[in-house]
Amino acid sequence: MKRFALAAALVVLATVPLWVGSTYYVNIASQILFYAVFALAVNVLAGYAGLVSLGHAGLFGIAAYAAAKIMTSGHGHLAVAAGALAVTLAAAAVFAVLALRGTGLGFVMITVALGQIVWGVAYRWISLTNGDNGITISGRPSPFGLSLASPRGFYWATLAVFLLAVASMAVFVASPFGASVRGTRDQPRRMNALGYHVWMIRFLAFVLSGFWTGVAGLLYLYYNQFVSPQAVTLTASAEALLMVISGGTATLLGPITGAALVVVMKNVASAYIERWNFVLGAIFVAIVVFMPEGLVPGVARLVRRSPLR
Repeated sequence: MKRFALAAALVVLATVPLWVGSTYYVNIASQILFYAVFALAVNVLAGYAGLVSLGHAGLFGIAAYAAAKIMTSGHGHLAVAAGALAVTLAAAAVFAVLALRGTGLGFVMITVALGQIVWGVAYRWISLTNGDNGITISGRPSPFGLSLASPRGFYWATLAVFLLAVASMAVFVASPFGASVRGTRDQPRRMNALGYHVWMIRFLAFVLSGFWTGVAGLLYLYYNQFVSPQAVTLTASAEALLMVISGGTATLLGPITGAALVVVMKNVASAYIERWNFVLGAIFVAIVVFMPEGLVPGVARLVRRSPLR
């Protein structure tokens, strides 16, 4: 049944541009996919490592800004992607070294501060980031001769990256490294007593999270063909964390579900509901009250208890 469900999900995702009539909704589907990659990256820390970050929008924005600057300097898309990811990995390493000086609330506050520093640079360093006016790029790449200029083409390219991200996360969860990351979350003192380098494990988890955050930021830039300080606000970090928490931490499907919920509410429900923020808040409260483990684990629990099962 699991293999059948996986195959059906892949068929549905691959054919979205064919059965969704409007290009607007194809674009919404693309947004769901790259925000799901972002949420999966945050989940590495918040779910598996037990480290809640409220500064990941900073890394997300660093990737987008780095790619935009490299592209406007006249370099090709391959150099843009490689350069942006290299800069993001370096920034993630710096973030990790600073943030891992604290745990619990201290870790949260350091990541908030780091994210706000990035926002301040994006907003105030006008000669580098163009301030509120942001940076506009000229177009999207054409990998292997396939143009991504159309909504359909960009969706399929984003889907390929999304599937790669999910596969890498599945490998991470099943690997000894993933088990050691969960060990540092549940029993850090015991892990240390057993000879594991807890700090290094957390550092590598942070860098892995930063890599996929950078990939999501790169997709965000190519989707909008524009980046501004709005991409690195504290609200953006909070939204990514809410995607993880609402869907279910330490699960693969949870962050994806949470990303779909937030993106649909922001872009679809907002067209019909004036106070959509209130509705989204009410949904989050209901999830916390009735399914504190998140939507995906909560629904699975209800299915297991169902008398029709």
